[in-house]
Amino acid sequence: MSTTLTSPAESAAAPQKSLELSVVMPCLNEAETLRNCITTASEALKRAGIYGEIVIADNGSTDGSQEIARQCGARVVNVPQRGYGNALQGGIAAAEAKYILMGDSDESHDFSHIPRFFEQLSAGADLVVGNRFHGGVAKGAMPFLHRYLGNPVLTGIGRLLFRVPVGDIYCGFRAFTRDAYHKMDIRSTGMEFAVEMVVKGTVLGMKVTEVPTTQSPAGRSRPPHMRPWKDGWRTIRFFLVSRVKLRRRKHV
Repeated sequence: MSTTLTSPAESAAAPQKSLELSVVMPCLNEAETLRNCITTASEALKRAGIYGEIVIADNGSTDGSQEIARQCGARVVNVPQRGYGNALQGGIAAAEAKYILMGDSDESHDFSHIPRFFEQLSAGADLVVGNRFHGGVAKGAMPFLHRYLGNPVLTGIGRLLFRVPVGDIYCGFRAFTRDAYHKMDIRSTGMEFAVEMVVKGTVLGMKVTEVPTTQSPAGRSRPPHMRPWKDGWRTIRFFLVSRVKLRRRKHV
């Protein structure tokens, strides 16, 4: 049963209404930032009048993150298989709403922007991707090589090989319909999860749009989980394998 973010006065009517949006946050030892992320998301849902839930896909936290999430009214889903993609797949599978939004729990994403994504989904989009370069990247929020080399190059490759209609293919702040997600049949277990989603959504002819968003420096004191060179190589490998499969399909 979902833990929904409604006031006691609304609880009597809530069961009669279907959930509109599930906010899924992958989490691995994010006790320093998780409370603020959940609070911001909860307030954004309430201000916009969106009936939703917050799902924390916990990947084995040992710092009290799970208890913090429950205290804030979120639902915790334990995902034992390690990896960014695994955590998201577990959280999305447990989500109960028609629309799903995913965002990191380290304060790098601004959950007050939730209505921007929801508006696009309500207008018929299948996948809505945040564009941090249109919204603004704060100083220190993205390493120099990521901002000026890694992300632009990988986005360029995606646009060249698959004609993806977005300018920030790696942005992990995005929303999509439940039906679209199931049709994509995403298999990635690591950071390339986000790239696979955009590529498959485009290849399948889905309506893919983007909205401006921002990126702030992560609020945690520990190093990030990302491994730039390894994650970059995995993305390039995914591009190459997908391109070969697409060509074969066209010649069948």
